Amino acid sequence: MSRLSKLQERMKEQGIDLVALGPGAHLEWLLGMHPHGDERPLLLCVSQAGAAFLMPALEAGSARQHTDLPFHTWSDDAGPEGAFAQVLEALDAQDTQSIALDETMRADFAALVQDALPGAKRQFGASTVGALRMRKDASEFAALKKVALVADRAMRKARGEMRVGMTEREVAAIVRESFKAEGTVPMFTIVGAGGNGAFPHHQTGETTLKHGDAVVMDIGGGLGGYPSDITRMAVMGEPPEGYMDIHAIVEAAVQAALEAARPGAKAHEVDDAARGVIADAGYGDYFVHRTGHGLGVEIHEPPYITASSQEVLDEGMVFSIEPGIYLPGRFGIRLEDIVILRADGPQILSELPRDLHVVTA
Repeated sequence: MSRLSKLQERMKEQGIDLVALGPGAHLEWLLGMHPHGDERPLLLCVSQAGAAFLMPALEAGSARQHTDLPFHTWSDDAGPEGAFAQVLEALDAQDTQSIALDETMRADFAALVQDALPGAKRQFGASTVGALRMRKDASEFAALKKVALVADRAMRKARGEMRVGMTEREVAAIVRESFKAEGTVPMFTIVGAGGNGAFPHHQTGETTLKHGDAVVMDIGGGLGGYPSDITRMAVMGEPPEGYMDIHAIVEAAVQAALEAARPGAKAHEVDDAARGVIADAGYGDYFVHRTGHGLGVEIHEPPYITASSQEVLDEGMVFSIEPGIYLPGRFGIRLEDIVILRADGPQILSELPRDLHVVTA
């Protein structure tokens, strides 16, 4: 069954008459196309029985190479309203009672839909396309596994070449070049040395790596439409005082989260498990972010592994487990793996151990 057919089945189950998607991750996942997005309204509208595009004439020729679905085009001088009325008529959707809007589309695109359907009850795409995206199929797993192993190799290369006296940027450059050598697009390289590691989203800079620094390395690259995301730790020679004890606490938190991650569990139970280990060790105030996030077409997508999430986890969901402890002015420790949830629990995509890497030269 195609993804579009699965969406229409989901719409029937949820009682949703119309889904409207703009250019972005939902559309890319659904049809494998990413049309140019600007201020001109471009929408894929899906009913329970059909689908059609509101398409700017300027984009129609290029977009036609990627889909056979009907286009209702509009020109700059005419505006989109008439063409959108044609879309609704073609889909027999003029009396739509329930719409699901792409939560990432431009506000003026959403207003166009809502103005044309003022009586419809509105929700967002999480209940339809988002719900389907959370459950990865075999081809998606294969793509995610492949890019995860590329990231493993980039991490190994950076840890093998980093030395005292290098800057964070120089270490990040090793990661980027390793990604590029394997045809992978570098997406982010967080390298946080010493006290900078206590900033979870540190902006990699010109700080020089010194003897005794703990270094957080959080990297990701994109290949085949899917990203990687992994965090590992290195120390420059002798670890700082107390480091090994805190590394062990964070590792125990990872293990607790892995144990809690089972089909049928709620996302907050995974966060609770990791957070409980860190709080019981006396560092609860220093774990300042959620335990994880989903990963698929986007680096951050549902499910979110937070203290408040009631999302029920299911087989095929892919998400990070990345607890951390951040001691201001001293160092931070984060250990992150991406997992896919199987019937018997999580399968880790990376094959790189979470052990501390010690730079001896």
